[in-house]
Amino acid sequence: QVQLVESGGGLVQPGGSLRLSCAASGSIFSIYAMGWYRQAPGKQRELVARITSADSTNYADSVKDRFTISRDNAKNTVDLQMNSLKPEDTAVYYCNAAGRDSRSRVFNHWGQGTQVTVSS
Repeated sequence: QVQLVESGGGLVQPGGSLRLSCAASGSIFSIYAMGWYRQAPGKQRELVARITSADSTNYADSVKDRFTISRDNAKNTVDLQMNSLKPEDTAVYYCNAAGRDSRSRVFNHWGQGTQVTVSS
């Protein structure tokens, strides 16, 4: 079993910053990619940022130059630093991890989600 636990959401004013963290635990052999997705009310879940074990990253155009994703491969954690937040960034943010467990089975797991609200 692989579990993802997220933290760091909350309410922030426009222009403010938040940092989201996600820790993966359980029967993990390797994680080749971790990422953050978000889903706003009435919209589909979308990729925010993703990082591979080789530190290759990709970002949604809407967050480039404002958000930074980073990971610690040894600790199986991924962080998302969000700066210059806008009201349109309001959503539930989900952590995702893809890899292989201790039995070499492929997994693709989601965290429970953390609410980010940007409002004055």
